[in-house]
Amino acid sequence: MAAGLLSGLLGIGGGLLLVGALILLLPAQGVPAEAIVPVALASSLASIILTGASSAYAHQKRGAVLWQTVAWLTPGMMLGAALAGYGVVQWAGAGLRWAVVAYCLLVALQLLANWPRAVTTEARSIIGWPWTLAGVGIGAVSAVVGIGGGSMTVPALIWRGVPAVKAVATSAVCGVFIALAAAMTYSRMPAPSAMPEYSLGYVYLPAAIGVALTSVLFAPLGARWAHRLPAAALKRLFAVFLMLMAFVLALKS
Repeated sequence: MAAGLLSGLLGIGGGLLLVGALILLLPAQGVPAEAIVPVALASSLASIILTGASSAYAHQKRGAVLWQTVAWLTPGMMLGAALAGYGVVQWAGAGLRWAVVAYCLLVALQLLANWPRAVTTEARSIIGWPWTLAGVGIGAVSAVVGIGGGSMTVPALIWRGVPAVKAVATSAVCGVFIALAAAMTYSRMPAPSAMPEYSLGYVYLPAAIGVALTSVLFAPLGARWAHRLPAAALKRLFAVFLMLMAFVLALKS
């Protein structure tokens, strides 16, 4: 429910919340200790496919999605997500959890500082190959920390003069493609240890589907609020939550 609301309202945060929660919950589901973080990332991304689609559809009905921008960003995002997902499975070790902790703190600071600020008040068309190349980086980071990329896509679009609501809407669509590419990569990679039943590679289906069943119901509500409510106070509240999540994950043995 919380992930769906955050996805629709702010265009960020749903994946970070899920990754932290899954890292804490998955050991009780029989997931091997050495696979906890990759499984949390993969399952979060798999759930984001449906959550992001629900949020994107709600925004599209209000005409807020910049489809030209989506067309330029998503090829790079999908490539970056697939390559980084493969790299996580092949080379990442215990330090992967600390990457999630660091990213939670960076996003929290970004929200509190309200950075970056728009360099122009005139909305511009976000098109061209530089944005496709930027998408590679956004997709790669997203696959490493298990998110749909909104914490990078939304600020980048606002920085170039895109209104906040349209930035959130466009990011929601892009997040679906990032999640799809990364989740497919994780699902096709064989886990090194015995995974619990109903797993596809590193994707633990009960977690992914369980999250998606409620998040898809609440993403449209978050999108509706995004078109009606100022989000400044909510951003500050979520920033505090992210810092607490980082603290809990840092203490987890």
